[in-house]
Amino acid sequence: MSTGVPGANPLRLEFPQSLAVYDDYAAAQKTVDFLADNQFPVQHLMIVGTDLKRVERITGRLTTGRVALGGVLSGLWLGLFVGLIFSFFVDENVLAMILSTVALGAVFGVIWALLGYALTRGRRDFSSITQVVATRYEVLVEHKVAAQARELLAKLPGALPNPFE
Repeated sequence: MSTGVPGANPLRLEFPQSLAVYDDYAAAQKTVDFLADNQFPVQHLMIVGTDLKRVERITGRLTTGRVALGGVLSGLWLGLFVGLIFSFFVDENVLAMILSTVALGAVFGVIWALLGYALTRGRRDFSSITQVVATRYEVLVEHKVAAQARELLAKLPGALPNPFE
């Protein structure tokens, strides 16, 4: 999205004012969507997530078998990719070449995975997924259209037109 001003930062508003504060992103998105549906110039809005926190969901215990299986699967994919790339440059026995790169990938994948697991010495015997999430979402609006945005937003049931209430 272009602001029309050369060198302008697209993630910056001119004299932003708080329009509303929400506990979840969906509510902030609903506000912007409502304003867009009512022909408001939404290029003057911004949703800002604040009070960031890191959430880590533990997905399971790591065992030598699980680490080895993950290494084999990663190696298979990498070997297949390399084999397919190499297949563009050979004319004969393409299938054998792809199968050999897949096999080598699996072997190296399991070796590296087990080596990495052994080097942790049990300090992290679990798998997890992490995500950074905001606990509040604030809709900001440029000062020159703030009154128009507040007037429109007052028509939205359940909206929070005044963040200080």
